[in-house]
Amino acid sequence: MNPIEQIYKNKIVAVIRADEPLEAVEKACAMIESGIRVFEITVEKGAILPAIEELKKYKDITVMAGGVITSMRAQEAINKGAQIIVSPVFQGNLLKFCLGNKVPHIATVSTPNEAYNAWKSRIPLIKIFPAKSMGGVEYLEDLLRPMPFLNLMPSGGIELDDFTDYLKEGAVAVGLGRCLYKNASLSEIKERAKFAVEQLKKI
Repeated sequence: MNPIEQIYKNKIVAVIRADEPLEAVEKACAMIESGIRVFEITVEKGAILPAIEELKKYKDITVMAGGVITSMRAQEAINKGAQIIVSPVFQGNLLKFCLGNKVPHIATVSTPNEAYNAWKSRIPLIKIFPAKSMGGVEYLEDLLRPMPFLNLMPSGGIELDDFTDYLKEGAVAVGLGRCLYKNASLSEIKERAKFAVEQLKKI
């Protein structure tokens, strides 16, 4: 099963932002114990890159590098073991780089036009951000109504008590970020992740 298929299967992508690699790894490990298997580690700060390498040691875990804008940062992430490169925007140069390196690329869009252009470029999974600010579930419905062929992953502002609504309305996966770890101890992160996995089973 390739990395994109792992996202389709697991549905939840834990988006982790941290100041240090150890912090990112500890958060992820707490979630792994609760059943989360796909992670997007944001690497705007290059110092976070070692977290990807550390998480790759775990079996059956898919690790993506998020917040990637340049080909140089993409290469650094790939060198550390990133299986997917996620950009906060949609840009042709980064897509070309990823295709050349045979690494899946997820672009981030906000508007219908951006989403369609990303699909035309054969991007396998399109991230919608910021999902909540753009209108939440209703905005997802508005995008999919005329373009049901889009494979969308909403992210940004989505909460533990409503993320399944996005999946029910056609999202192939959902990005969960601060709702999993904001102001939480590692044990609390574990419980939040467990709750998310349990909610997923109810769909």
